[in-house]
Amino acid sequence: MSKIYSFFLCVLPLLVALSLPECLRAQKGIAPRDLWCVAKNNAADQALQESIDWACGPGGANCGPIQQGGPCYDSSDVQRTASWAFNDYYLKNGLTDDACYFSNTAALTSLNPSFDKCKFPSSLSVNNGSISSPAGTIQMRPDSADLSSSNRVVGTWFLPLVTGYLLVAFTWLVQ
Repeated sequence: MSKIYSFFLCVLPLLVALSLPECLRAQKGIAPRDLWCVAKNNAADQALQESIDWACGPGGANCGPIQQGGPCYDSSDVQRTASWAFNDYYLKNGLTDDACYFSNTAALTSLNPSFDKCKFPSSLSVNNGSISSPAGTIQMRPDSADLSSSNRVVGTWFLPLVTGYLLVAFTWLVQ
């Protein structure tokens, strides 16, 4: 009885380990995460205003919601206004660190900056450069997290290692 119990204690971790590569391949190794590009708290109002002007002008951000009468309009809070413009630009320009820089007045956050009727779309609401509804979200998949070659690793060392381990465990059990 104790040999069978010991065998299962040896085999159970292997079964768990064998299931991990499939799980990782399904999610590309990362969990989805909402990100927003927002104005830094310590940024000067003048620098933020210059960045807003660029983002809403040559940068091509959709600044309609921060115009008077829009759901995100708040003439007394330049940080909220800048955050909307920065986030829209970031979402439309590849979700990269460079797209959320604005002369060092912006930063990425996982804290949702939405307020009242002003709902900020997140990095998970972007699909091929256009912003979609929350029901149609996709995962961010940085190239550095690509595990598509994991099958090659499993075939070259993982499976022989597991096979050898099971062979030793089975030999020990039948003795």
